[in-house]
Amino acid sequence: MDNTPPPKSTRCAAYRQRRLSLITRMQQAGGGVAVIPTAAEHARNRDTQFPFRADSYFQYLTGFNEPEAALIIVVGAKNNEGQSLLFCREKNPEREIWDGFRYGPEAAKDVFAFDAAFPISTFDSQLAEILADQPALWFSLGHDPAWDARITTALNAVRNQTRAGKCAPAILRDVRVELDAMRLIKDASELALMRRAGEISAEAHVRAMRFTAPGHYEYEVEAELLHTFRRHGCEAPAYTSIVAGGANACVLHYVGNDQPLKDGDLLLIDAAGELEGYAADITRTFPVNGRFSSAQAAIYQLVLDAQLAAIAAVKPGASFLAPHEAALNVLAQGMLDLHLLSGSLSEVIQTESYKKFFMHRTSHWLGKDVHDAGGYRQGELWAPLQPGMVLTIEPGCYIRPAKDVPEAFWNIGVRIEDDAVVTTDGCEIITGGVPKTIAEIEALMHQDG
Repeated sequence: MDNTPPPKSTRCAAYRQRRLSLITRMQQAGGGVAVIPTAAEHARNRDTQFPFRADSYFQYLTGFNEPEAALIIVVGAKNNEGQSLLFCREKNPEREIWDGFRYGPEAAKDVFAFDAAFPISTFDSQLAEILADQPALWFSLGHDPAWDARITTALNAVRNQTRAGKCAPAILRDVRVELDAMRLIKDASELALMRRAGEISAEAHVRAMRFTAPGHYEYEVEAELLHTFRRHGCEAPAYTSIVAGGANACVLHYVGNDQPLKDGDLLLIDAAGELEGYAADITRTFPVNGRFSSAQAAIYQLVLDAQLAAIAAVKPGASFLAPHEAALNVLAQGMLDLHLLSGSLSEVIQTESYKKFFMHRTSHWLGKDVHDAGGYRQGELWAPLQPGMVLTIEPGCYIRPAKDVPEAFWNIGVRIEDDAVVTTDGCEIITGGVPKTIAEIEALMHQDG
């Protein structure tokens, strides 16, 4: 299988197809005007900005990564076929000397296949004209107060023309409802990027395993990850990397990454790269010195068995919760077998006493966001899995010191996470390039010595 991402022209066609899909959905609901702005730039400190990242919804529909931009899609009484309009910064040779290339409206229209493009400076006045006599406004109200204010101003401008015979949209719809449903099913170009992000992230984990040794600091291991992400084209980590040695592995969202790694401890790494806006998400846990102790091996194997059971449960038609239930049954029984808990399996699950050691769900959606868009329930039922959905499989076991816990297990934190694409007959693991059996990990960490 060729995992090379498609060329840019192909991806622009994919963005255009997504806009057409949204137009179809809007037509089915009676039409209207959708407004999807990109993210704002944010100051890091006095004279510098954080690296800009486009809003995920905006980028999903446009592929356009410049700040100060917005997309308007018109489907209504004035244009039943649907029209996609981009608003972006104008060309500015002086600013481009300082800040870099800008497409400008004319080039952006052609390169990204919009029906029309205009300067962002005209957005507010044009929006008021576009909204007049349209049946509905599709917008993510409440997401950004600044944009809420701009939308309100435009609506009021239309309402002020009532005596001239113009009407403001009577219906407000959350455009994210339709976009979330679309984003749940990945198209071929998205899956190609996610496979490549998974390959790069897997290579980073292998490099980190080979580098790790007692005496290194967590941040040194993090540097090995970041090096590999960037060297292979990832723009940034998909999320703040977790590099947690020893007891830190029992803190689910530990990001300090500043402690020395000790002989005899485990190291939990939850880290992955983001490639052209698409995230991978991988966790591996391994011994700092390259050899699992008997207690570490027991917990590790339990979590691995739970993960394999969860992966086997991923298939079309299965409930989103099915992988979690499969992992939970294995973990709960293992906790009983290791005398971490007492009672029967049904009691442990019913009372949720297992949450002392396993307190999170096994999966979440993955895509442009590491916790990607899309609902997990349909009414009272968990969403059924469908081909093209991508989800994580990440059971864990985190054992803090306690009087009723055997001391040999204290401060052992283990999580194993991979990314699964739902296929027509099961699933495809796109992060399988990192060893995860005990034998494979120990062999890798001792290859050079």
